[in-house]
Amino acid sequence: MKPESRLAPAEVFRPEAARKRAGASLRRLWKDKLALVSLLFLCFVVFCSVAAPLVSPHDPTKGTLVNRMKPPFWVKGGSQRFILGTDQQGRDVLSRILWGGRVSLTVGFVCVAISGALGTVLGLISGYFGKWVDTVIMRIVDIQSSFPGLLVALTFVMVLGPGEWNLIAALTFNGWMVHARMARGQVLSMRETTMVEATRAIGCPTGHILFGHILPNIISPLITTYVLEIARIIGAEATMSFLGYGIQPPQSSWGLMIGEGRIYIGQAWWLVTFPGVAIALTILALNLVGNWIRIELDPLHRSRH
Repeated sequence: MKPESRLAPAEVFRPEAARKRAGASLRRLWKDKLALVSLLFLCFVVFCSVAAPLVSPHDPTKGTLVNRMKPPFWVKGGSQRFILGTDQQGRDVLSRILWGGRVSLTVGFVCVAISGALGTVLGLISGYFGKWVDTVIMRIVDIQSSFPGLLVALTFVMVLGPGEWNLIAALTFNGWMVHARMARGQVLSMRETTMVEATRAIGCPTGHILFGHILPNIISPLITTYVLEIARIIGAEATMSFLGYGIQPPQSSWGLMIGEGRIYIGQAWWLVTFPGVAIALTILALNLVGNWIRIELDPLHRSRH
C-alpha cells in the first residue's frame, strides 16, 4: 500500500460530524453575547472598509477651507452634510475614517498573513527536526526578540522611507517570531505522538508529515495567535503613522488622522476622538473574538460543554 493512501484519523473528513460541530459552535456563540457583538462589529468594520468607495459620502482627499473644522452635525454649528465633522483642510472625517480603516485593516491582515506563514513554517521545521536546526532558528528568534519592536520598525522605515508597503515590510519583519515560537511549542508536543510515529513508520515524506498531519492538529492555537496579532499590528500601524513614519498623505489611516489632528484637539476634539474610538473598539473586538476562538477550539472546554 502506498504511503499516501494511509490517512491519520485527524485527516478523515466527516461532513455530518463537521455540521454538528459547526452548529454547536454557533449555539455557543449565540450564548456568548460579548463575542457575538464583537464579531458582528468586526464584520461591520470590514464591510465598511472594503466598500469604502461605495459608502463614503465624500472624497476623503478633497476639502474646502469654507468647510474647515466644522463640528459633528449634532453640535452647534455643525452641518448635516458632514456627520462627524470636518478636519483642518475641510475634509469629511467620516469618509477619512472609512478609507483609513481600509488601510489599517490591510496593513494588519497582510502583515499577519506573511509573518504568520513564515513563522509557522520555521516553527514547524524547528520543532520537528530539533538539534542544530532548532538551535539556529530559536537563537535567531531570541536575538531579534531582544530588540524593542517599535525601535526596529522605526529604524526599518527610516532606512526604506515611510509608506504603506515599507511599513508592512517593517512590521512583518518584526512579527514572525511569535508565530515561530507558538508553532514550535505545539510541534514539540506532537512529534512523539503515536500518529506521527505511525506516519514515519509507513514511509510518509517529511513534508507530508509536517503539513498534512502535524499542522492540521496544531492549527487551533495558531488561529488564535493570528487574530490577536492582527490587533497588535493595527495598534503598531497607528503608532507608526502617529509618529509620521507610517502611512503618508494623501492616504488616510486612523493613526495618521490622530497625528494630524492632535495639534487642534483644543478646538476640534472630533479630529482625534473618532479615529481613536475606531482603533480602540476594533482592537477590543479582535481580542474578544480571539479569546472566544481560543476557548471554542479548546477540546477540554468543548468536552465540559
